[in-house]
Amino acid sequence: MEDQNYIMREITPLSERDCFYIADRRKTEFTYPIHCHAEYELNFTEHASGVRRVVGDSAEIIGDYDLVLITGKELEHVWEQHECHSANIREITIQFSPDLFFGNLLHKNQFDSIRHMLQRAQCGLSFPMSAIIKVYNWLDKLASEEQGFYAVMNFLRILYELSLCDDARVLSSSSFAKIETFSDSRRVQKVQRYIADHYQEEIRLPDLASLAGMTPVSFSRFFRLRTGKTLSDYIIDIRLGFATRLLVDSQHTVAEICYECGFNNLSNFNRMFKRKKGCSPKEFRENYRKKKIVI
Repeated sequence: MEDQNYIMREITPLSERDCFYIADRRKTEFTYPIHCHAEYELNFTEHASGVRRVVGDSAEIIGDYDLVLITGKELEHVWEQHECHSANIREITIQFSPDLFFGNLLHKNQFDSIRHMLQRAQCGLSFPMSAIIKVYNWLDKLASEEQGFYAVMNFLRILYELSLCDDARVLSSSSFAKIETFSDSRRVQKVQRYIADHYQEEIRLPDLASLAGMTPVSFSRFFRLRTGKTLSDYIIDIRLGFATRLLVDSQHTVAEICYECGFNNLSNFNRMFKRKKGCSPKEFRENYRKKKIVI
């Protein structure tokens, strides 16, 4: 039985005639439930140390400053109070439509870095302090800019500067976010597609190496160089992403999900899940549902 009525789909205030919507709030607590929406969102928080940020199947305790870009329309997210005791939280939320870059504009050479950033942000993208410092003054003044045209230009400048950041971290697993992400290497792409299609089955290194036309040792080294992960870690992350999605969206038992996602040992699945996610599968499911509301 599917159980997908917990996530609130937000109806944003963004008008079809506006390029973006911005809310600059001073607050003492976070109360908004977990949600998703079709609009892209850039969210900045200041003086919110101790808040737990949940984006997809990623849950992290943030520091005084946090900046995240989300472009996945089905990607659930929430900033929850958790251990934050600040009485002077500032939150700047900018929502903009996927068609902001009308026509073929996003595919022009000058927008290459922005296009790549928006693609990565389908799984949520967290920016380091160095990037926050670079755009802070522009973010700070954006809400008070009276000239709409200049506000749009400044917003594009923020996006461009962020797109140049090499240290932005992808937050959610792609399989949880229902996003296909592939390497720019055709050999690795072929293997990634095979893993996505066969993650429920036993996957053997010699078979994958044969797909890429390489020896197992050479392929293992090549895969890690191209993806930043060992082959075993990559497969585990894909399987765990599908598992966390089933924990959220279905009523299947943990054991059923374990075997359905390609793990052949329940205790190993539980151990691997806790190491990667910081909690057991049962705790993950319970924590996620506490944040949801029925609509």
